Amino acid sequence: MAEVNKNVRNDINSDIDLEEDFAAMFEESIKAEESTVCDGVIVNIKDDEVFVDVRKKSEGVMNISEITSNDGSLQYKIGDTIKVAVTGSRNGRPIVSHRKALRKEKVKAFIDNYDENAENIYDVKIISKNKGGFVAVSDDGVEFFMPKSQSGFKETNQVINKTFKVKVLKIDKAEQSIIVSRKKLIDEDRRKRKEVIASIVDNTDIIEGIIKKITTYGMFVDVGGIDGLVHYSEISYKGPVNPNTLYKEGDKVDVKIIKYDNEKKHLSLSIKAATPDPWDEIKDGLEVGDTIKVIVSNIEPYGAFVDLGNDIEGFLHISEISWDKNIKNPKDFIKEGEELDVEVIEIDANDRRLRVSLKNLLPKPFDEFASKFKEGDIVKGVVTTLTNFGAFVRVGALEGLLHNEDSSWDRNDKCKDTLKSGDEIDVKIIKIDDKNQKISLSQKDLKDSPVSEYSKRHSVGDIVTGTIRDIKDFGIFVSLEGNVDALIRKEDVGSVDVETLKVGDTIEAAIAFIDEKKNRIRLSIRRLARQKEREVLNEINDDGKMTLGDIIKEQLA
Repeated sequence: MAEVNKNVRNDINSDIDLEEDFAAMFEESIKAEESTVCDGVIVNIKDDEVFVDVRKKSEGVMNISEITSNDGSLQYKIGDTIKVAVTGSRNGRPIVSHRKALRKEKVKAFIDNYDENAENIYDVKIISKNKGGFVAVSDDGVEFFMPKSQSGFKETNQVINKTFKVKVLKIDKAEQSIIVSRKKLIDEDRRKRKEVIASIVDNTDIIEGIIKKITTYGMFVDVGGIDGLVHYSEISYKGPVNPNTLYKEGDKVDVKIIKYDNEKKHLSLSIKAATPDPWDEIKDGLEVGDTIKVIVSNIEPYGAFVDLGNDIEGFLHISEISWDKNIKNPKDFIKEGEELDVEVIEIDANDRRLRVSLKNLLPKPFDEFASKFKEGDIVKGVVTTLTNFGAFVRVGALEGLLHNEDSSWDRNDKCKDTLKSGDEIDVKIIKIDDKNQKISLSQKDLKDSPVSEYSKRHSVGDIVTGTIRDIKDFGIFVSLEGNVDALIRKEDVGSVDVETLKVGDTIEAAIAFIDEKKNRIRLSIRRLARQKEREVLNEINDDGKMTLGDIIKEQLA
């Protein structure tokens, strides 16, 4: 800061060295030109030359363009008297200029009316350059001379026909010339900038500024004659915002100085630092579980940003918009500008993070489902997703699982082979799991099981014949007619040596148990043996020729 103040004092106490011989420079710039303005008479016009009698040994000559208007017509004719300035000579013949004479007259009028106490700053166009500097003309035709040392140009090749602001340095009445400087204005502006910086750089107060320019990355704000940048991240506590949506050029804003880069001459300002921090206001007054009103400010594919109305934004994740797990786009449920009631599910004032939920305030689909349906109900549903293990079917607002084993009595049938997404099907609700909030569905329960059909033709005790489908440690699976499976448990095999059996063999057994609901049949070889023994005994008893004692004696004989 001491260095900044030192530079300011040096600039204030210094001034442009005006001891340069501007008259000499101007003399050099016009070289041997004469500055006399006189009346001349046009004596001849030939081709593109105009001959003028200026009372010298030879007639003066000038280009016809000097007296040609913009539409190409001549402004004067032979015999007319016009003002001309002798600007030089060629081959002993004077070179004259009507335009130069007019400019000189305007210069004379300017000098006669010059006010030393005025600001004397003008816009001029550079029309030519020479060894000494630049010749410039104002909009009203006054000609000025700007010495090269007073131009402030780093590159002089691109300045012709360009307009710059200059300040009058010196009036030379004898030479009828006006000396101007662009550098003086630049130096004065630089000095003022340093003075302003020195006065505000340590200022911690809130100051008023005027927006000069708005860009995509922020705004340039004039504070006391110097422009500072309010980066788009320093506009709002919401985070980076587009300044064009909040402000326009010319608006007044309160700002605070947050940094000055002396090397880059950059002044950084902040609007949000000049306003109370809204997070300080809510950190003690808002808790998780609170319900608040918000406005949807921006929607993205992954969720939405919501405005609390106090320069704070919360985030509503897509998963917190609806109980529908298949939500594809938040715009299907909410729209920008919509007012919502949401529940606070996370608040961290230190990290300036606020997460909210919409679905927590909506009725839970499972509760609605449980109030409308019960286990055993037969309902219509739409297939939404097919997997290797089954299908998800939407019933009302919820999805239930139709497992492969519940889709068909045929164990080889798979949902992905028999159904497609979008199919409307009838299903039976076989389980409503309140704890895990899951629903199990069935299609096969809507049809009679193969065992049920089989039981219409067979009863417990019937002797049946089947084909061995599989042999396990715990028993033998047997395929019966009608695509019905039966099981002979290990303890029901009886005296048969299982080692002698193989898949595909025909086997005979008695029906020991039929479960139509679970589609199960149990067979027993041991029961078959007992039944056959009983049949033999019954035959013997019915014959009446032998008693049991006779049979035993016969066996012992």
